[in-house]
Amino acid sequence: MIKNNRKWLCWTTLALVLLLAVGTVFAAGVVDHKAVLSGRVSGQDLASAGQDVREGDVLVRVETVAGAQPAVRAAVNGVVREVLVRPGDTIQAGKVVVRVERR
Repeated sequence: MIKNNRKWLCWTTLALVLLLAVGTVFAAGVVDHKAVLSGRVSGQDLASAGQDVREGDVLVRVETVAGAQPAVRAAVNGVVREVLVRPGDTIQAGKVVVRVERR
């Protein structure tokens, strides 16, 4: 009985390690981009799914008292996979608003 428990434990551990490794590989390809400014999302320079971006490109602008300001810039070169905001939405600094797949 103890021998079977050890065998089961060994296989379970191996399966968990493999799942963790596969998950890490897939997760490493997508980078969440968080807003650095709070405000209302402007339609100006708003990224769209499928768009190619380079590090430093503006992904989202927000309206502030000083006018439209970049709230999110691309941290990596890649393709926009998901935009989680629309023009007119109010966002807070630190909120994930765009997901970019590395290239």
